[in-house]
Amino acid sequence: MRRLLCFAAALLICVAHVSSQEKMKPPREFLLHADSPDFWKLIPEDAKLEVVAKGFGFTEGPVWDPAGFLYVSDEEQNKIYKVSLDGSKSELISLGDPDGNTYDAQHRLVDCASVLRAIIQISADGKYTVLTDRFEGKKFNSPNDVVLGPDGALYFTDPTLDLVAGEKQELEFQGVFRLDGSGKVTLLTKELSQPNGLAFSPDGKKFYVDDSKQRNIRVYDFQPDGTLANGRIFGEEPGGKGQGVPDGIKVDRDGNLYVTGPGGIWVWNSQGQHLGTILMPEQPANLAWGDADLHTLYITATTSVYKLKTQAQGFVPYLK
Repeated sequence: MRRLLCFAAALLICVAHVSSQEKMKPPREFLLHADSPDFWKLIPEDAKLEVVAKGFGFTEGPVWDPAGFLYVSDEEQNKIYKVSLDGSKSELISLGDPDGNTYDAQHRLVDCASVLRAIIQISADGKYTVLTDRFEGKKFNSPNDVVLGPDGALYFTDPTLDLVAGEKQELEFQGVFRLDGSGKVTLLTKELSQPNGLAFSPDGKKFYVDDSKQRNIRVYDFQPDGTLANGRIFGEEPGGKGQGVPDGIKVDRDGNLYVTGPGGIWVWNSQGQHLGTILMPEQPANLAWGDADLHTLYITATTSVYKLKTQAQGFVPYLK
């Protein structure tokens, strides 16, 4: 009994110590860290991070509308919101675990609906249509992010990251897919462990996709028939537990990549050189270019939406 009491006392002391250490951790803050002088050509040294809106559960999938607002997914509140630049927000649709979004070539909102295990199209009045929810008769895992391709097709990732607890994985892999205008779904690759964010280079010749489990970014040569070739590692984003993983990807007009990852947003040039990191007060999951000049990054980071004015101009596939 004495040994048991001593063990219990030691355990309590250990827990108290860990709790005290957690409290002593300095709060995260906005910082700019350059690994190359080229970083400052993209992000001004005096850049200011601004809060657009807060009070969310977990923000994802920002989409900029030229009318001057954003669509933002909230994975915890199970809604997609229309977010105005004055911070106000209104519900577009209530939906189980909405994730990445994009506009298609006809300016229709497309969402990765994790609980539905589907790619859906959402009208301005909040009604949705399932575009696809299966490959070769088997349900998708939990579609995560989607982008409009240079050929007008939709490209999306399908990891198991948000597969509903208790539901069966029917596909034997986590894939990257192409959905064309006729509804045909094509598997592009199944070599990633947990494919997540994805983007095209401005010239449409390169396709990027990151892997949240392997903590890396892959690049492929995009073929005229919509397939991928010559897959290779573009960059690595290592980090510790709880620091964040590679997630959303956006590209600027010059081909530089902005990839959410450990601590914030990692900025890469098109040759795979890490230029620097935008350290964020909350862990970001995704981002979008916005404003009339497309010089502003809108960032979904945990409970908030932020914006950061840059010196780069964003590449937005649906605003060619």
